[in-house]
Amino acid sequence: MKKILNIANGDVAIGIMKKANISGEFLAWRDFLHEGAVPPNLSLEELSRIRTIFIEEQGFGELETIHQSFKARDNKLKSSNEYDKVILWFEHDLYDQLQLIQLLAWFEEHPLESTILSLICIDSYLGETEVYQVQNLLLYEEAVSHQQLLLAKEAWNAFRSPTPQAWFKLLNKDTSTLPFLKDAIHRMLEEYPNSHNGLSRTEHQALFCIAQGENKPQKIFTACQNAEERKFMGDVIFGKILEDFIAFKLINAQKNNQDLRITVLGRMVLQGDKNWLQIKPIKRWIGGVYIHKNNLWCWNTTTQTIAKYYYSTSLSSLLVMK
Repeated sequence: MKKILNIANGDVAIGIMKKANISGEFLAWRDFLHEGAVPPNLSLEELSRIRTIFIEEQGFGELETIHQSFKARDNKLKSSNEYDKVILWFEHDLYDQLQLIQLLAWFEEHPLESTILSLICIDSYLGETEVYQVQNLLLYEEAVSHQQLLLAKEAWNAFRSPTPQAWFKLLNKDTSTLPFLKDAIHRMLEEYPNSHNGLSRTEHQALFCIAQGENKPQKIFTACQNAEERKFMGDVIFGKILEDFIAFKLINAQKNNQDLRITVLGRMVLQGDKNWLQIKPIKRWIGGVYIHKNNLWCWNTTTQTIAKYYYSTSLSSLLVMK
């Protein structure tokens, strides 16, 4: 019997795969790479240490527990040559596509010897797939090509770059060998502050939903998920956006933060009369880009371009750099 390692995005997907009697061992690639620092020029272990600290800071567990989880995960990946086949099971959304390019880039740098590397990449959510349908997904299994490895390495390097320019330039490249990558690149760019009011797409969707009268956090999250072409964000990360809105008075909260109402200031930000960046000082990582007042990159929703902006406490001085 062949020895197989199945790598998928998380525990929910793997739980369904096990119920479907998928052959082999399983590895959950637990990391939401669309949030927090993903700097360049680091080994897998060095990056895992940085991600461990970030995930602990977000309240997802104890530092040592998270560290041990990453260590076990990385060691399992490094044992890939012990298997006859490694199958990557990943979906079409941003969360999965970032994980996929990380893994493919690693395999490009660490070529397998006699082990077969294959990919099942689907346009639906494995975690929502009926158990009886999971076995059918094996019909979509394809050997990973050299072109896919090279493209993933280029994209992974671009994502970890200290500026978003290389990532943005990928929109003009033929990325069809990884058919869901281009949409993921675009969606990640939309998480930069927009040049109109400083909100990311997710923030804008959330505030707009509240302005339309939705006042329950879970319903706001569901509405924002429904607004996505491909949902990717978990409710805990989303909840931190609402916490910031409350802290900086864009929304009022009552009943233990379970009744949310937009404020006058919130409406002004939504309309672009006030800028979110001048209310809440920004210090945020997107991949390898550390965004702050002296390194302010914004997404222009009209021109669909990314550019660096000057920062000032005066809205009129928030000007694109020439």
